[in-house]
Amino acid sequence: MRVMVFVKATADSEAGLPPAEDMTEMFAAMGAYNEQLVDAGIMVDGDGLKPSSFGKRIAFDGDSRTVIDGPFASPNELVAGYWIWEVADMEEAIDWAKRCPNPMPGPSELEIRPFYETEDFGDGLTSEQAEQEQKLRERIAQ
Repeated sequence: MRVMVFVKATADSEAGLPPAEDMTEMFAAMGAYNEQLVDAGIMVDGDGLKPSSFGKRIAFDGDSRTVIDGPFASPNELVAGYWIWEVADMEEAIDWAKRCPNPMPGPSELEIRPFYETEDFGDGLTSEQAEQEQKLRERIAQ
């Protein structure tokens, strides 16, 4: 089962990078944790994201597209980083998430969400569409 683990943003993460002396310990702890994830065959991808002030949103309304500049309100509703993990089940994802060093200087949260799998769509996805999706995944992996 593939899951995405979101590192929820905080006021601190939205303020940008902390002073270099504050990052050394955090990077060491997170690096060691990421090594464990890779060694266990769990981590597929992961990275940190710049504050929402660097971001854009595209709002859709029918054929209309509107670009909205960051920063965006409510840091607790934003994402500051992510991992993609391949785990046996949600319990394994929870176990690994509990081992994570605190990703922020103060209180913070991780959110774990499973990806849709082909079988989740039942008859709503034709075999041709499922094959096309599989071919795209194979091309991406190259």
